[in-house]
Amino acid sequence: MSVPTSPSDLYRHSLRLLLDKNIAGWIDLWAEDGVMEFPFAPEGRPGRLEGREAIAAYMRPYPDHIDLHDFPDLRIHQTTDPETIVVEMRGVGRLVETDKPYEMTYIAVVAVRDGRITSYRDYWNPLAVLEPGTDFTGSSR
Repeated sequence: MSVPTSPSDLYRHSLRLLLDKNIAGWIDLWAEDGVMEFPFAPEGRPGRLEGREAIAAYMRPYPDHIDLHDFPDLRIHQTTDPETIVVEMRGVGRLVETDKPYEMTYIAVVAVRDGRITSYRDYWNPLAVLEPGTDFTGSSR
């Protein structure tokens, strides 16, 4: 399957990869110089990741901690910039360590150039990392 190039289609494809726990495939969607930002990151958590390798290191352990099942309520909004979208969604699943349900509402601003993600600003709830089972450090991946 070829990788979609429109921002909306590429984003939908990225969610499918996350649900399939295909983090390597998800990382392949990024531009080499891509930037991932977390404007509400609490102290001790990264606020900005620069470059595909830094993003890969951050995301590799994700499936060890959160088992995502679905992204319901997905809404993708086009902006006046054809390369930028605003996304609203929920992620639902379970925390691997505790087997507790996981649910997070996300808003993201995503930019795509030449079929690759160049910028991803993730506005998530930083209080969620206080839950046991959400610490990404010490992963086996």
